[in-house]
Amino acid sequence: MAGAVLTGGCGAPAREAGATARAPASEAAARPHSSVTSTPEPGPRAFARPPVPLITVASPGVLVVAPGAGRLPQTTAQPSTSSAAFHDAMADLWLAVTTGRPADALPAFFPLAAYQQLKAIYDPAGDWHRRLWADFVLDVAAAHSLLGDDGLGGAHLVQVVVPTGYATWISPGVCANSIGYWHVPGARVVYRQHGRLRSFGIASLISWRGDWYVVHFGAVVRDPVAGVVDQPAIGPGVPGPSGGC
Repeated sequence: MAGAVLTGGCGAPAREAGATARAPASEAAARPHSSVTSTPEPGPRAFARPPVPLITVASPGVLVVAPGAGRLPQTTAQPSTSSAAFHDAMADLWLAVTTGRPADALPAFFPLAAYQQLKAIYDPAGDWHRRLWADFVLDVAAAHSLLGDDGLGGAHLVQVVVPTGYATWISPGVCANSIGYWHVPGARVVYRQHGRLRSFGIASLISWRGDWYVVHFGAVVRDPVAGVVDQPAIGPGVPGPSGGC
């Protein structure tokens, strides 16, 4: 099953904090389109979720993705991984991982205004802040820890592989959503550090108005509540499910 490649640069929260990292996909779980066997990296430190994480000022160099799009109506357009918006979003995500500043990836993260339109739940804004963004903050810290102290200068983004063959349209009414959207699991962020190719996953991307956004970075559901790096591996890893919606 083919995947798109960028080259360049929903569950409820669990109870207690602790260390966690998703294990790499086994060789038996590899998709037919890939024969890569992932080798696990050491797990990151735990980062307990704060009650309401602050969104701080972003670093210089953050790219604008689709300003104001979250306030506009959804469309059925299937996102492209060759668009400028996607390239910029993934550059912002990588910047956040290397700097350890989650706010650097805010343009790449599913917009709050769109989430308020999307979710058929009580207080979607509160859920966005206290669960989605809070988990993202933890996951960025975990991924930054994985890179180590030389992440900003010693690790370089090679490509982001999106398994577009697994992209599905999620209809209204599924996963407590009032509006449909595209969803794809298991994208891979591939980077080079100290001359060695490494990678980790993006648990879940979903669409708004024809652009992909990160909605779950390290994991869709976590127990205990902690920062997660999705299937860190030596090598490019294997794109594709786990899951989410």
